[in-house]
Amino acid sequence: MTGGGLGRIGVVTFPGSLDEGDARRAVRLAGGEPVALWHREKDLRGVDAVVLPGGFSYGDYLRCGAIARFSPVMEPLLEQARAGLPLLGICNGFQVLCESHLLPGALTRNDHLHFVCRDQRLRVERTDTAWTADYARGQEITVPLKNGEGGYVADERTLDALEAEGRVVFRYAGGNPNGSRRDIAGICNEAGNVVGLMPHPEHAVETLTGPTTDGLGFFTSVLKRLVTA
Repeated sequence: MTGGGLGRIGVVTFPGSLDEGDARRAVRLAGGEPVALWHREKDLRGVDAVVLPGGFSYGDYLRCGAIARFSPVMEPLLEQARAGLPLLGICNGFQVLCESHLLPGALTRNDHLHFVCRDQRLRVERTDTAWTADYARGQEITVPLKNGEGGYVADERTLDALEAEGRVVFRYAGGNPNGSRRDIAGICNEAGNVVGLMPHPEHAVETLTGPTTDGLGFFTSVLKRLVTA
């Protein structure tokens, strides 16, 4: 952890990002220091972890996240993530991670072809990532879900590898909302420092606005990881 104080967690804003303010608030409620990062800057400002928030980067005029992956901020971010920097991609951020090839597979149009917005149950499949240590394996949490292109897809070989390597971090419970293969809601890289998921934990961090506070564990988990790193 830099500076010997609170964990400094960067939140990147792309043109069309919608949830960066919510992500920064979640970091603050967890006890960290949120740091705003602009997509055109290459300076990560010495942050200890990074969140790629939800929204519609560049209007999703191509594939979701396909343009954002070329933003200047992604160059140092990819390098540092491969070296172990904790990185969380939420919704559009998950799409950016897949387009950047930090995570395998892709996110496609929901199988029912409609935008979905609802409180979604998730089952926690892995708890030793940088972002999930405060959960129990098999625990069910409820966080909001809102997407039109949230269906996770990959070829069978990739899906089998994800299963065999324990890299499925979350599965949908209580019904698959978008046709994601094998009910996959979130995955991680081999090292477990990079996690991407479609639902929005940053919208479930306080009782005033969220259906639960189940999402706060993402942010407390990474802060604890930073303290012990």
